[in-house]
Amino acid sequence: MKRCLIACAGLLMFSLGTIAGAQDVPAGYQQVLTTLGKQGDFKDNVLKVNIPRNDVKVTVAGVATPTPFGFGGWVALTKGTDGMQVLMGDLVLLQDEVNPVMSALLDNGFDVTALHNHFLWDEPRMFYMHVHGHGSAADLARKLKPAVDLIGKGRAARTAGAPPPAAGQLNTARLAQIVGRPGEQSGAVYKITIGRDDLKVTEMGAAINARMGLNTWAAFVGTDDKAAIAGDVAMLESEVTPVLKALRKNGLDVVAIHHHMTNEKPMIIFLHYWGTGPAATLATSFKAALDRLGKAAPR
Repeated sequence: MKRCLIACAGLLMFSLGTIAGAQDVPAGYQQVLTTLGKQGDFKDNVLKVNIPRNDVKVTVAGVATPTPFGFGGWVALTKGTDGMQVLMGDLVLLQDEVNPVMSALLDNGFDVTALHNHFLWDEPRMFYMHVHGHGSAADLARKLKPAVDLIGKGRAARTAGAPPPAAGQLNTARLAQIVGRPGEQSGAVYKITIGRDDLKVTEMGAAINARMGLNTWAAFVGTDDKAAIAGDVAMLESEVTPVLKALRKNGLDVVAIHHHMTNEKPMIIFLHYWGTGPAATLATSFKAALDRLGKAAPR
């Protein structure tokens, strides 16, 4: 009987502790969890919202990997010095989710601060998107929900084995006119490279110019009617979000956001992009992003 009472008392204390833990989440943060339809916890003045990819079975180099191995996406909120909330997060995405989620974030006022992989030889390929936001907890949750709702909704239909754009004659003079810069022909590829002469970048005391990698470029292949574009954009921190918005608004896919250097002053961030369509349309889309460089960046 005594053992039973001790066991029951222990169970009661555990239950009360669990309830108390749940009550430790402030009401405003509870509403965030409700809005997003996710679970989370509150510790060290931070609300951590879990967005795990339990819907995806990932192997890395043939090894089955459970979700906690590195596929548990999240967002976190904490109060800033101005009384508003600072949101940071790392979303785990399939390839086909990357750009729809990015557009949903940008359209709702968030900054996308990095896009990269964490693994090699993963199947399916997984990408990690870092996000930043600032505002009230309720507003951040409401604005984040459209992006969160896109995660795990299935892959876009793709045509298996679609051939690459055929090598053909591009109206390169027209492309140069649209972009506003001449390019160079290398085999079937026409490439336009633009330095950042408006910036004085140094690394370890050396001046870093276009020849050293401080450049933005666009490469075209195919025909005027059916072409592909790929390229790289070199940006200041303040230019990242405007450039991302321009690329996505004009139908180009962002495939990576990262650094190429360390210890450079000022810090330069690079993004890679890709798209297909009529060559002139692709050039116009690239020019829209190019026009965001070297200007005061509106938010």
